[in-house]
Amino acid sequence: MGAALSLILLFVLPRLTSERRGPPLDPDTLDVAPVVGARAPDFALQRIDGQSLSLKDYRGSPVLINFWATWCGPCRIEMPFIQQRYESFGGEDGLKVLAVDFDEPQPDVAAFAESFSLTFDVLLDPGGEVQALYRIRGYPSSFFVDRDGVIQVQHIGVMTEGQLDEYLEKIGLP
Repeated sequence: MGAALSLILLFVLPRLTSERRGPPLDPDTLDVAPVVGARAPDFALQRIDGQSLSLKDYRGSPVLINFWATWCGPCRIEMPFIQQRYESFGGEDGLKVLAVDFDEPQPDVAAFAESFSLTFDVLLDPGGEVQALYRIRGYPSSFFVDRDGVIQVQHIGVMTEGQLDEYLEKIGLP
């Protein structure tokens, strides 16, 4: 009986208490990790046009980090929804989208972006270093980061439009 109770406390209790409760914390005092409730790990990558950018450049704006690949069927399904929301909520302090491709040649990624008329930042991740930093295990995978740089939602797999809208609300968008 004691062993069973210990197992419940070890495995079940942490899952029941994973939601943050209480007053908001200072984002600068939070741990940095690719998990909900932590500050998003910073990274620097090149866009398909060769310009470098880093996640920290977008502090103060809500950010969707979307990990994807050109060969990923579900990625092709959600990209138009992401583009539509970017057009609706983008702007100087509005939604930023960082679409991080997994280790594919620049011409292939650029052709994909052009075929979907993507106007947000499409990034190259040679060697998949940022994918490893964020512990990506499947495509697409998305992280919704609030204006303070804190991850509010992580979603693995294709998102519906309703889910996308719900997650955008959680990072302060209408």
